[in-house]
Amino acid sequence: MLEQQIQKKITTKLEQEGYFVLKIIKANKNGYPDLIAIKNNITTFVEVKQPNGRLSELQKVRIQELRNKGINVKVWIDYDTDFKEH
Repeated sequence: MLEQQIQKKITTKLEQEGYFVLKIIKANKNGYPDLIAIKNNITTFVEVKQPNGRLSELQKVRIQELRNKGINVKVWIDYDTDFKEH
């Protein structure tokens, strides 16, 4: 399954759960996660990867920056499956 298809599946499931979901197409800085999901005033950034994908070094830095600010960040290969770095 292509990453774009995985994103669509995750977006659909989040929206079914009541989240407002935005796909980040272009940010003023590179390396930020693909999606922003908001529900009950809680914001979660979601980076989507294929099962055999890898986070770039810049993505790792951006994810850590967000987490250091107390922002929820998930890296998923599927809706309920966390990404595991190979």
